[in-house]
Amino acid sequence: MIVFNDILERLRTLLQQQTGQPKVRDRDIAATLKLDPQYFAVIKRRNKIPYEALAVFCKTHRISLNWLLFGQTPENLSDT
Repeated sequence: MIVFNDILERLRTLLQQQTGQPKVRDRDIAATLKLDPQYFAVIKRRNKIPYEALAVFCKTHRISLNWLLFGQTPENLSDT
């Protein structure tokens, strides 16, 4: 199951590393995903995942969507 708060924490950690800011707020995440902050607050409250915005973000920043959604590293995706 995909948990919205887990996705937010991975995004928050990534943005902290990229920007060097010690604290990344929800409005920073909304801006990064190119979402209106009020809309972001609504979807966060409803636990509605903005898949399209996340996919565009991952493509733009060359980040694995599997990592963002599930926390899977490329090593976890290989067949054994």
